Amino acid sequence: MILAYTAADVRAAEQPMLAAGVPLMDRAAHALAVRVTQLLRERRGRVRGASVVVLAGAGANGGDALHAGALLARRGVEVCALLTSTRAHEGGLTALRAAHGRVLQVGEGPGAPVWAGEAIADAYAADVVLDGVLGIGANGAVRGPAAEVLALLGELIDDERAGGRGPGPLVVAVDTPSGIDVDTGVVPRTEPHERHEPHRTVLAADLTLTFGAAKAGLLLPPATRCAGQVEVVDIGLDLDDVRPAVARLEGADVAGLWPVPSPDAHKYSRGVLGIVAGTPSYPGAAVLTVSAAVAAGVGMVRYLGSPGVSATVLSMRPEVVAGDGRVQAWTLGPGVDPDDLAQAERVHAALAAVIAQEQPAVVDAGALSLVPERLAPWVVLTPHAGELAALLSARGEDVDRAQVEAEPLRWARRAHELTHATVLLKGPTTLVVGAGGAVYSQADAPSWLATAGAGDVLAGLLGALLAGRAADVVADPSLVAALAAAAALVHGRAADRANPGGPVSALAVADALAGTVAELLRG
Repeated sequence: MILAYTAADVRAAEQPMLAAGVPLMDRAAHALAVRVTQLLRERRGRVRGASVVVLAGAGANGGDALHAGALLARRGVEVCALLTSTRAHEGGLTALRAAHGRVLQVGEGPGAPVWAGEAIADAYAADVVLDGVLGIGANGAVRGPAAEVLALLGELIDDERAGGRGPGPLVVAVDTPSGIDVDTGVVPRTEPHERHEPHRTVLAADLTLTFGAAKAGLLLPPATRCAGQVEVVDIGLDLDDVRPAVARLEGADVAGLWPVPSPDAHKYSRGVLGIVAGTPSYPGAAVLTVSAAVAAGVGMVRYLGSPGVSATVLSMRPEVVAGDGRVQAWTLGPGVDPDDLAQAERVHAALAAVIAQEQPAVVDAGALSLVPERLAPWVVLTPHAGELAALLSARGEDVDRAQVEAEPLRWARRAHELTHATVLLKGPTTLVVGAGGAVYSQADAPSWLATAGAGDVLAGLLGALLAGRAADVVADPSLVAALAAAAALVHGRAADRANPGGPVSALAVADALAGTVAELLRG
């Protein structure tokens, strides 16, 4: 499991070490130089003669980057530091100059030593660019010359890569990509610049080398898309007694969460999932949902729907039982049109049982508009951004889809506060907010999973997981968020297993679930 912390908690953990004279900057700079050396060998086959540009701000991140640049320069790397502030870390500057690295001041206006546009040529021609402009002590967007450098360089790299003309330099973020909100993952937008009009000034990294511990914003959308691969460097911080702000499950965590049947298990002890999904207009949603639940290993699926859709489901999944009966958890809503009165009534009846009998449930798609004002943490709402905006708007919040996408953690938390349910916000990075302040962020899915029916598969998979651990989640509501995150992980891994590196259909993902779970349980 990857654990991430707030900036305040990381700074608090650093203070006693700094007070004791522990050379944290030296440790960080050494680790950064070693990792960049590896990248240069991979990229060029050698280190001597390679080129690195350091974008250095005024703070400690700039100092880390400058000291790393000095270490690289001593190994024969051509290092140029572009200072984006009138101030810079004196020790780092002295070390870089002593190692014969170049130092240029980036400024604005005709009298500036180097204008941002000129600096881009050096940066784009480099093998590696180190982004050390801002660190965890900064607030808000990058501004001034630094903003322009980051925006121009980012646009150039994006254009070159999109056009297939070359990869451009590898971008390594020092601790965090400059400009992200380190605690929330928000990527701030900026006012237009007089010479340039960037929508944002975060330079997307290929690799973020973060020191001491992962910072929450590195795992949270939308900033996680700017962080690239995240690697944590141990510099000796003690965070054992600090509660993490965000967690991300890894494959090894799934085995401890998945309901594995005991030798004396039977179908009822393994969980019975009731599913209300699909309508005559959307029968495929019902097929996908029940297929996922069966493949995930639930003991039994009971399907409730119209006779025609029930016949379609049974023709595809003969092990499903059509009609009412005992259930331990529910999946409600995939493919349900709220205007289909018969199916909407089935959703209402199931929700009444959920409240009265304390049964876990997944509420998806068409059922989201049918939920009561207050639920319970063992109910998991699974909206995408537009559906979450609609759910919140119905409860008096002034928010639209774009705002949810810009601040997903804020709005997922607000939905949890208003409904008391666990919220799984679907997207390129899946965000889960649950009881006790639990936050999980999963980025396991390939982009090919953005396909029709994928959400139906996730709803059936998660329902099966809740059914298998129904008594546990009611007894310990904090477990629900972890199970939702595990479902997101398995969902993403199954998509990759179905067709590694290529397009997948939702049914192929459902069919890949059983093998994916087995592989994860084997460890």
